[in-house]
Amino acid sequence: MPGSVDALGRPVCLDRGMTDSPAPEAPYGSAADVPALLDRFAADPPGVWAELMDRLCPMLDTAFPESFAALPRLARIAAARPPAERRWVLAAAGPIVRCARWSAAGAAVRETHAAAIAELARLTDECLRPPLGMAEYAGLLQDALAFEGVAVWDECLERLAEGEYEVACPYCGVNLFLVIGDDGFFSCADDYALGEAERTPLRPADAALPAGPGARLYTRALADGQPAFAERLLYLFGQGACTHCGTEFAVADRVADVVSPDPGAPGS
Repeated sequence: MPGSVDALGRPVCLDRGMTDSPAPEAPYGSAADVPALLDRFAADPPGVWAELMDRLCPMLDTAFPESFAALPRLARIAAARPPAERRWVLAAAGPIVRCARWSAAGAAVRETHAAAIAELARLTDECLRPPLGMAEYAGLLQDALAFEGVAVWDECLERLAEGEYEVACPYCGVNLFLVIGDDGFFSCADDYALGEAERTPLRPADAALPAGPGARLYTRALADGQPAFAERLLYLFGQGACTHCGTEFAVADRVADVVSPDPGAPGS
């Protein structure tokens, strides 16, 4: 997964467990430089996004005190733009907020900047309503979930739009592809693109999902006019089996274990 990019061309990184370590020091630059950088970003979000992320959230998995301090300004920049022009601003704030749960110092950010994060959540929700391609919708939904404090699923859904997860069998440990999308709905242990891999069909959850993240995401996708994405969510929260040993498993548990192997997955 390292080296992958999402629908906006942003690098996709895996989650890290919460630690007691303080927020890291910025690798270069001074906090005094950040306001000017944000000024340039406000004028040209897509053109300055990569530079801003290199400074405030390298590889989208590390944030610094000045990153969190930038959240109120990012909320104002987003609010000044119509929904169709906000995606790069939200794509800057989302990873920073996501990083807040990875250190004891960062965990206080949700309280310190609660108003800005709530505003970012509201602004993102507005962006999810107009017609969107599935990849763009999944990226924005991940940012919305980050602002809402929904761990695990705030970084799993772009893979669902891409149509594939790579996980391990919970019993024999063999690597499995979980294919959910245009190529079908199945698990396999070999390269399915060759057309010769043994495939085991995935079984979707019933549309009447029990209360939990799956039900909330499914209902939300339907309300946002994303029926194809909602269908994929039923498979994500359905059942699968290992083509090597036959062990059955909950698909969501396998996906969540890749992102957050600590006890407590899959999300809240």
